[in-house]
Amino acid sequence: MIGRLRGALLEQRAPFLLIEVGGVGYEVEAPMSVFYRLPALGSEVTLYTHFVVREDVQLLYGFADSRERELFRTLIKVNGVGPKLGLTLLSGIEAAEFVRCVHAGDSSTLVKLPGVGRKTAERLIVELKDKLSKWGSALVASPDDFSDTPLEQVAQKQTADVEQEAVSAMISLGYKPQDASKVIARINSEGLSSAELIRQALRSMI
Repeated sequence: MIGRLRGALLEQRAPFLLIEVGGVGYEVEAPMSVFYRLPALGSEVTLYTHFVVREDVQLLYGFADSRERELFRTLIKVNGVGPKLGLTLLSGIEAAEFVRCVHAGDSSTLVKLPGVGRKTAERLIVELKDKLSKWGSALVASPDDFSDTPLEQVAQKQTADVEQEAVSAMISLGYKPQDASKVIARINSEGLSSAELIRQALRSMI
């Protein structure tokens, strides 16, 4: 069981990260909440992980802290919610806001997320209300959860590359290509990293 990784951030292309630990490169899938706080390439990063072994594949999912990983593990126990949808939920809505939706029975906000229909939203609320009863709003990683390198040091790409990367990331999260392209086109991407562009796009769709 791989529960935690600490190493150099080699690549980032949402939703995938490549982290080198002791000379071994680990490919990790992570929600956008992780990408928003990544340090510069080459810097040290620490992720809490969830390891899945299947007959045909081994998958490693990474999270900002143990609390976020716990929420992911709680999500995938819900009938009809697998790891892919779990990552989409954590990418499209802040953890604290998701917990609020569950407690308030706010299915109208949840159905705006890709892959979440009315029945799935209602199932999430019914099955998670008791499980998340003790969860407060302190579900967001602190700035020190990854490294001491500030987000502002992330290298900026050309605007066209940033926009294309943002569109590709949103498609991988389950959004339709035409919807992803339209929402990205509405945002002024000048000077934004792909992670920040995706963040603004996802916020505009909730």
